[in-house]
This record gives sequence, C-alpha cells and structure tokens, in this order.
Amino acid sequence: MAKELDGILDSSEAEPAKSCVTNDGSTSYLEKIITPIYLTMSAEANSNNDGKAAHSAWRNYDDFNEYFWSRSCFELSWPPAENSKFLRKPAKRKRTGKTNFVEHRTFLHLYRSFHRLWIFLILMFQCLTIIAFHRGKINISTIKIVLSAGPAFFILNFIECCLDVLLMFGAYKTARGFAISRLVIRFVWLAAVSTFVTYLYVKVLDEKNSRNNDSTYFRIYILVLGGYAAVRLVFASLAKIPACHRLSNYSDRSQFFQFFKWIYQERYYIGRGLYESIGNYARYVIFWLVIFACKFTFAYYLQIRPLVVPTNIIVQLHDLQYSWHDFVSKGNRNALTILSLWAPVVAIYLMDIHIWYTLLSALVGGVMGARSRLGEIRSIEMLHKRFESFPEAFAKTLSPQRISSRPVPQDSEATKMYASIFSPFWNEIIKSLREEDYISNREMDLLMMPSNCGNLMLVQWPLFLLTSKIMLANDYASDCKDSQKELWHRISKDEYMAYAVKECYYSAERILNSIVDGEGKLWVERLFQNLNDSIRDDSLLVTINLKKLQLVQSRLTGLTGLLIRDETADRKAGVTKALRELYEVVTHEFLAPNLREQFDTWQLLLRARNDGRLFSNILWPNDLEMKEQVKRLHLLLTVKDSAANIPKNLEAQRRLQFFTNSLFMDMPEAKPVSEMIPFCVFTPYYSETVLYSMSELCVDNEDGISILFYLQKIFPDEWANFLERIGRGESSEEDFKESPSDTLELRFWVSYRGQTLARTVRGMMYYRRALMLQSYLEKRYLGGIEDGYSALEYIDTQGYQLSPDARAQADLKFTYVVSCQIYGQQKQRKAPEAADIALLMQRNEALRIAFIHEEDGVSSDGQAIKEYHSKLVKADIHGKDQLC
Repeated sequence: MAKELDGILDSSEAEPAKSCVTNDGSTSYLEKIITPIYLTMSAEANSNNDGKAAHSAWRNYDDFNEYFWSRSCFELSWPPAENSKFLRKPAKRKRTGKTNFVEHRTFLHLYRSFHRLWIFLILMFQCLTIIAFHRGKINISTIKIVLSAGPAFFILNFIECCLDVLLMFGAYKTARGFAISRLVIRFVWLAAVSTFVTYLYVKVLDEKNSRNNDSTYFRIYILVLGGYAAVRLVFASLAKIPACHRLSNYSDRSQFFQFFKWIYQERYYIGRGLYESIGNYARYVIFWLVIFACKFTFAYYLQIRPLVVPTNIIVQLHDLQYSWHDFVSKGNRNALTILSLWAPVVAIYLMDIHIWYTLLSALVGGVMGARSRLGEIRSIEMLHKRFESFPEAFAKTLSPQRISSRPVPQDSEATKMYASIFSPFWNEIIKSLREEDYISNREMDLLMMPSNCGNLMLVQWPLFLLTSKIMLANDYASDCKDSQKELWHRISKDEYMAYAVKECYYSAERILNSIVDGEGKLWVERLFQNLNDSIRDDSLLVTINLKKLQLVQSRLTGLTGLLIRDETADRKAGVTKALRELYEVVTHEFLAPNLREQFDTWQLLLRARNDGRLFSNILWPNDLEMKEQVKRLHLLLTVKDSAANIPKNLEAQRRLQFFTNSLFMDMPEAKPVSEMIPFCVFTPYYSETVLYSMSELCVDNEDGISILFYLQKIFPDEWANFLERIGRGESSEEDFKESPSDTLELRFWVSYRGQTLARTVRGMMYYRRALMLQSYLEKRYLGGIEDGYSALEYIDTQGYQLSPDARAQADLKFTYVVSCQIYGQQKQRKAPEAADIALLMQRNEALRIAFIHEEDGVSSDGQAIKEYHSKLVKADIHGKDQLC
C-alpha cells in the first residue's frame, strides 16, 4: 500500500490505483477496500443477538480498531485478501477471535487501578499508628518500628504485580513480547526484593529484642532502603520534574538507563515530549502537599490518637465476658472488639481524602476563578453595574489589535470609540433574542445600544440602564436647596443618572435645532447658548427655576410623542402647537426674569410670534439617525420601569450574563477573520421529527393536552412575544390556518422548543452571522483608518448580511454539515422529514446536507445491484437541492 501510494504521488500523471481495479475493469476504492471490511463488521453486528450476546462472542468496533493498530494488520496484504482470517464471517466455524482480551471484571480492580494511592494511605496509616502508640515520642526505638513500612511497601507492590499477572490472562497471545517480559521481570524482582527486605527487617527486630549493641543488620537495612529510595527519586525526577526532562531525554541513549526507566514505567509514544512548566508542576505538588498535610494532621489528632488509650484498655481486659460465642477474641486480646472499634476509623481514613480534595479544590478553584474573573457577572443587577466596562473589555479582548490598539487623543473619545466597536455586536445579540422571542419589542428598544457614531458629544448607553433616571433627577432638582456643584455631585453619584441627564440635554438641543428654522432656530440657539454659559459659570440655579423643570419635561414629552410618528399635516400642526407651548413654558416660567425680559423684548422674535410665523415651518425628522434619536429621547423621558426587570425572561438574562462574562476571560489575542483557521461542524441525524406539523401541534394526548397548549403554558412570555412579532393578538389554532406564513412561523416556534435539529441548526447559523458581522466591520473599520477617516464614521451594520465580501469570508471560514443518512430515501417516498429538511436549507443558506444516495445498477454479470453514492447538497435560489 505504501509503495503504491508513493508511486502515485511520484507519477507525473494521475493514474487510478491498480489495487482498486474491479472485475469489470473499473476502479472502485469503495468496492475493493471498504466494502469487505464493512460486510465483516455488519455480519459481526448481526451476530450479537441484539446486544444480549457475551462481549467475548463477537467483535465490536473497538476490536476492529485495535486490529488496525496492531502489527497483525500487515497480514491482510494489499488489497485485503478475501480469504483472510480477519474477514471471515461469524457464520463459519472458523472465525477470527477477539483482537484483544475481554477485561476481567472484579472488585480487585479497585486496588489495581489505584494501587499507588492505596499503598501510600496504608503506609501512612501504619506510621501514624505506630507513632501514636509510642505517645508521639520520636526516638531510635520508634524509628525502627516505623521502618516496618519498608517490607509493607514491597509486599503491597508485589500484590499489585500478582494482580497484573492474574488479570492479564487471555491477553498473553496477543500482547507484545516487551510487555510480557516487563511483567515477568517485575514479578521476579518484587518477589525477591520483598523476601529480602522482610528477612532484613526480621533480623533488625531480633537485634532490637536481644538488646544487642551491634546494629549491623539495621545499617544494612537502612542502606538498602536508602539506596532504593534514592534510585526511585532519581527516576521520579527524570520523569516528573520539568528541569530534568532534558537530562531524561539524554539518558535514553544509554541502554543501561533505558532498561531501568522501562522497568519503572512502560514507554508510550502518546505524550512523549509533552511536559508542563516548572511553575505549573510546583503548584500541583504544593496543592497535594497541602491536602496530605490537612488529611494526616486530622487523621492523627482526631482519628488515631484518641483510640490509643481505649485500645490499650481493651487489650488488658482478660476476663471480659461476651454475650455471644466468640472464638476469635477469647485468648486473643479481644481482637474482634478492637476490630469493631477501629473499622469505622479506618474506613473514614481511606475515604476522607476525597473530602479534603473537594474542599481545597473548591477553595483554590474559587481563588483562581476570581483572579481569572470567571463568573464575574453573576446576576442581571451586576450586569447593569458593570456595563460601562464592557465596551473596553470587548475592544481589547475580542477585537483585532489593529482596531483596539489605535491611539485616541482623549479618554472620552476612547470610551466613545470602544462603544462604537462594541455596539454592533451587542445589538446583534439583542436582535437574536428578539428573533427567538425571549424579549418583547419594548424590551428590545430598551436593550439596543446606539451606534455612537454620530456627532453627539457623549457615549450613549442602552436605555435599560437609564430608565427612570430622568424622573429621579427631576426630583433631586425640585428639592434642591444647594449650589449647582452640589446638585451635580448628588446626581453624579449614580453614573447612569449623569449620563441620562447629559444625553437628554444634548438630544433636546439637537432635535430642536433640526426641526425648526428661521426665528425659531434663533430662539433655540440663543436659549441653549445662555444655558451653556450658565453651566460654565456655575450660575444655572440663578438662570432657571428648577421647580418648573417637570413642566418643561411634560411639554417636551408631548413634542417627542408626535415626532416619533409618521409625518402628516395634522401632526405637523400638532408639533407647531407643542413647540409654542414649550416656548411659553420655557420663556415665561422656566427662565429667570432677566432672561425672560430679553426674549420678550427681542423684536425679531416678537414680530414672528405676532405674525404667527414662529415654529410654523416644521422640518420633520425623516432620516433614520434622527428618528432613532427622537424615539430614544421619548423613551428616556417616559419609561419608568425598573432596570432590574429588563429583560424579564430568565434565558435572555442567562445568555447576556454568559456573553458579558466571556469578555473578562483570559484568551489569546484576537485576529481578523481573514487570518482565522477555518472550521467545520457536523451534526448527525437519522429519522427524528424535524418540524412539527399543524396536526401534531393540535392533537390532544390522553390527558387532553396538546403540544401547543403545553408550550403556551410553559413559556407564556415567549408566546406573547411571538404573537407580538407576527402581529397577532390572542389567536386559536384555526386562526393560524388562515395565514400560511403565520402557520409556518408557529411550526418553527414550537419546533425550536420541542425538537433538537431545528434548534441546533439555528444555533450553528449564529456562527456564520457572527463571522459575517465581524468581517464586515473589520473591512469597513480598517478601510476607514487606512483612508485617513475617523473610524466612528465607518461603524454601520446596515446590510452586512447582504455584503458579498462578508458572506464569502464567512463561507470560507465556517462550514456546517448535517449528516442525514436516509435523506435520499425520505425524498423518494416523499416523507415529511425530507420536506422539512429542505425547508431548513432554504431558511439557512449555509446549511449543507450529506446523505447516502441509492441507485439501481447492473453488475458485470448482469445482476441487479444497489449502488451507493455519498452526496453533499445545499438549497439553490429556487429552493431545490444543488450539489456542492
């Protein structure tokens, strides 16, 4: 196979593979290579008795996978021989056995799989118990008893090796020779070492009991344990400590070191050369040292030591009469009584390491999460408070550096630039929430963020942050008995109240200047010039009467209430009347007497007023930007809802919190879309319902409840938002049937909440929308900078989904494929699932469907056969399937 592939690659002309030539002379890799393996797997799957057959009686996917990872696969030849043992069907007497052995299921795996932890806990319990029974005194006598951990260590390792030998039965025929030899060497080595160390320790105890001053065996014992510990420490350092990795790799050149490293730990290819940093490894070691310190301190002082005195007392009781027949404790120092005393303690000792690990990992994880700012936005109230920091975090984290690092002259301009970068993405999220009916139209208006690309001199935040702030500021002003600075200081304690007051003032000035001309425009300019001078001179409280501020607000609200509607002759007359009422209130009640006299004696204004020309010519705000500003000012003046209730839907709150939390996460530097790595997403699908039909929605179950009725009660707010979106009031099922478009929208609304595929496709398409928006904005933004214009003039998302460049860039970087295996069969029998899948493709132009297409064919010998073709299709402009 390798030689043939090499020959094909070296050939100057493309040629078909000779190994894939069929009997009729055609070339088919599917027929010659894939089909034999598939038929064998199919036969094995059919012989499993619907999953009831023993695992050892048939080959599953893992066995086939392991076969091709073993050297035995080279026995297949190329192309695979049809009489190969591997391709034999289960129906024949002789069949290929399992490639690997069936694992022996036994509780002994609890010890074998975690033997290092068990050995460590047992040895530490042994040492702590010995120290506790010696009353905490550390002397040479205690040390000699503590060193009994040496034989225990080797014996426990030998037990683990014995389990390896026993539980590997059935795998020796297929195992590699190196693995078997390593197992044998470890078994012999541990058996010999366990015997030798145990013998030495017995001699040490004999020396201790005979009170012999000669401690030869003790020295030998210490030398043996110390030498073994030193060797293990060296190998552990080479394997674990990052600083020793280079030395470890260098020692592989020596057969001597390579042999001992192989005995210590079997060599694997996976993960070789992948090492963690010194800092990470040090933190990992410290973490476990703290856990062990807490656990063993708790175990010694609160578990083991309190039982020493009761144990000694029970041991010394010789005439203890039991109420049951006991053949063990009698004459054996009350062994069962002591066992019943220590058994719960030992059980807790072995298991409480999980408790310590859970506690410390929660503590460390909390600290690390706080440092990484994970989950910083835990509630919608926190989102409101931290919203001001989102634009800068987004620009510095998720925007390409060529955009976010552009220098700006002042902090205010920097904040406005960050807001202009952030607002398109925030608004797309809000629009998606509205499309999914998680929020209402009113909530969408309050959540949308202005583009911040206009000439307004401040940052405009979403209205849900500014709701009711103007009313509160009016109350502060009405009750104000202090100076202008103190009033503004009180207002500025709430940042969003200060933003609301500024925006209301500047928006009113801009709107009034845009809708009037002639003498009316002169009055507006003179009025705001006087107000600006008073603000600059800290004499605003002398210039105006704050008690009349609410009256001015009511007149301005009436004016904006007319301007947000479409232009008509009656409404223009109403605007003229509203402006004259505003003029009367401002001039004769709101302003101080000296300014009032100036306006009353202004001849130009007086003649226009007497002639009826004042505010007679209204320039209706028809451009989109001015309409949005009028609507925003009207909402700013009228909305009194608490920001805590926006948005009301819990899923909408969760999504907004998830998005804003991601802004503070530590992530790699963002690159432009054109430089990102393309990716593809696959979703498997077989024959599940794609979209509910109207009959399925309305049919009642045995309890008299239909799917539609159930979802209406489960999601009442989303149902109300859906009806608002399609422009309907409360409607029955029959009402929806009158409109095909509304019927289709209803089917999608229910399917998005009751079926997986439709909801998954919609979610995946958000990737494409995000890439299109990001590519569109990057191109316009960077293009504006390169041309020498202000970036703020280029941030506009209108029509980004129709941009050919943005669509092409998104299609290059993102592909979404749903593998509908039987879509071809569903189309042939005209199943409703096929029509629904086609409808999904029409709604989502980037969706691709992969399926198996069947055709009737004729073999070389004239027999009718089925031919299978893999197809990938999308929807064309006419809604038909088009091959990709």
